[in-house]
Amino acid sequence: MKRRGESRPKAALHGRSARARAGALRRFTLLTTLLLSGCGFHLEGRVPLPRSMQRPYIEAADQQSDFVQSLRRQMLISGAHPVDSPDHATAVVDILYDAATPRVLSISAQNRPTEYQLTYTVRFSVSAAGKQVLAPQQVSAMRSYSFDESLLLAKEHEEAILRQAMGEDLADIVMRQLASVSGS
Repeated sequence: MKRRGESRPKAALHGRSARARAGALRRFTLLTTLLLSGCGFHLEGRVPLPRSMQRPYIEAADQQSDFVQSLRRQMLISGAHPVDSPDHATAVVDILYDAATPRVLSISAQNRPTEYQLTYTVRFSVSAAGKQVLAPQQVSAMRSYSFDESLLLAKEHEEAILRQAMGEDLADIVMRQLASVSGS
């Protein structure tokens, strides 16, 4: 039965408004994407590197450290292709110092450590085409954690997790500095 003034069934009107909303959502998404890309926004973890950093070689005494592994992973995410030899590299990232150092912050009445501070420090420089393009820089991160001798394995695991997280944080900082290196 048709009511007066009603020319279309309600389902057709509802379907049409859903299509209109979907179209508006697509336009909004496209506009938002364009605005964010125009302001320099990049997805987390993706730092665009200059052409001079597209095939970097990472010179480090410990190629398996948390920092070096995080830096290599972030370079790959950014589209760079780390190489295995400085002869094939467009730039050399020289890791001059890479160490995590624990320090006792507090002790118990029985003269046992109850809290530590872990400091992860990295010193690096960058050269390209035989010239130093980034003078030696030092970055560090600090975290503290409680310690209980009866939970030794768990606390050692906690320290390893902290060290890995700090290595990732420092790699983020270094990537931003590498992104600012002017191309050669």
